[in-house]
Amino acid sequence: MDGNGDGIGDFRGLIRRLDYLEGIGAGAVWLMPFQPSPRKDHGYDIADYYGVDPRFGTLGDFAEFTHECEQRGIRVLMDLVFNHTSNQHPWFQESRSSPDSPRRDWYIWSDKEPPNRHQGMVFPGLQDALWDYDKKAKAWYFHRFFKFQPDLNMANPEVQAEILKVIGFWIKLGVSGFRLDAAPFIIATDEHEADTHEMEFEFLRDMRRFSQFRRGDSVLLAEANVPPEHAANYFGASGERLHMMFDFHVNPRIFYALATGDAEPLKQGLEDSRVNPPGTQWCHFLRNHDELDLSRLSEEQQAKVFERMAPDDSMRVFDRGIRRRLAPMLNGDRRKIELANSVLLSLPGTPMLRYGEEIGMGEDLSIAGRGAIRTPMQWNDDRHAGFTTAETSMVPLIEDGPYGFRQINVADQRRDPESLLNWTERVIRLRKELPEIGYGEFDILNTNPEILAMRFRWKGACIVIVHNFAEEPREVVLDLGDGSGAGSPLVSLLSYERDEPTDDDGYTMVLEPCGYRWFRVGDPSEGLARKDR
Repeated sequence: MDGNGDGIGDFRGLIRRLDYLEGIGAGAVWLMPFQPSPRKDHGYDIADYYGVDPRFGTLGDFAEFTHECEQRGIRVLMDLVFNHTSNQHPWFQESRSSPDSPRRDWYIWSDKEPPNRHQGMVFPGLQDALWDYDKKAKAWYFHRFFKFQPDLNMANPEVQAEILKVIGFWIKLGVSGFRLDAAPFIIATDEHEADTHEMEFEFLRDMRRFSQFRRGDSVLLAEANVPPEHAANYFGASGERLHMMFDFHVNPRIFYALATGDAEPLKQGLEDSRVNPPGTQWCHFLRNHDELDLSRLSEEQQAKVFERMAPDDSMRVFDRGIRRRLAPMLNGDRRKIELANSVLLSLPGTPMLRYGEEIGMGEDLSIAGRGAIRTPMQWNDDRHAGFTTAETSMVPLIEDGPYGFRQINVADQRRDPESLLNWTERVIRLRKELPEIGYGEFDILNTNPEILAMRFRWKGACIVIVHNFAEEPREVVLDLGDGSGAGSPLVSLLSYERDEPTDDDGYTMVLEPCGYRWFRVGDPSEGLARKDR
């Protein structure tokens, strides 16, 4: 959020930045937790689901914010953090007060010390147990995450009803959808089933029905780091549960391709992800507010990514991930940064861009854990990077080095036609003009191992997007086959390039190192004459 005098940001400050978000083409903004919280875990330890932390403003400020977003065509998604609460939440205080408390069963308690309390930690090295003893309750309580975040008992119908009330409350204030934080744990019916995948998936259907009853175009987006074969349960056989999921299967394979030049695992990952039924989508991303989780790669593949992108132990976290921003991971190489973002914007589904990636922000490794990549947005080269007008910033800024706010900021880049910011805006605009990517069928064309070539077809229109992950030039031969515009020219959507077919209706081109091409198959006007079916 933008600063407004308290050093951490508020909704009134964020309203002033909405014109910027509209300008770069953002269709939705995802808000991390802003409810009242002790903020021991960046706000994910919520103490009141029906309020706004005074540091961010008031409910009135929030309502004004959602109104201003609607005026600009920007949807608002917020985190729905219901796996756990803060231990300061009144529900937990009441639950621990007495075994006869009406809310005792809102949390998970054990009279005896569980034998498995030191197994299954989410944050290895930062946690030492999943159960802790509460002296007042005279019992052990379960916490999947930190000990100040006791888990709610999701099998309790009263807890489920409360979740629906929270959803309805924020929809009434203008929210368009929710990111389900730690979705597998939200629908686990006890502390064991989240590991065995025996969960209450039907509650996801109840959540969708309720949210769409309150607002027909509402969206449920899940954070569920599960393999594709399990993702089908989250979407539902006919798409009756979740609308969207983050694709944690494809994400690390993008970075493997960037690190090694080998795109084959990425191609396989995209094929593996063909499990979502009509009406649902994957949400693709490069970086988010957490670590880059490499756990779904083989040990050999992980080692190669670590070697290229996080060679020092201080750059790694939880024995599985990287706590760095995209630009420094790629050594500030503009070619690779463009390549990575071009891939992101051309994957089948919806792209999510982490704030600051559009200008190439860096990280501060002196900040512990994942806080290294949660530094404030760098708006200009004034004091505190234009983030806050307070004397001091409660959130540390990146001041020195090549990624400091005096070198990397919005104000400077918006004046430079060749800046990363203006490049990103142009490519986002192009992506929004190509519904074939979001709605169409896709094929992965047979090419070199270093090349990812994808064809998208929708309503008679066809586009082809080609990426070269190699650090050397590559000649690429494309065969579109029959019935997909074969014999028509490939007309570049980013330059004046035009590739005519060869005698056998194939196409030959040379891509520069880390190069990319976006083509319309046939004349550009053909994309405007899409058929109804």
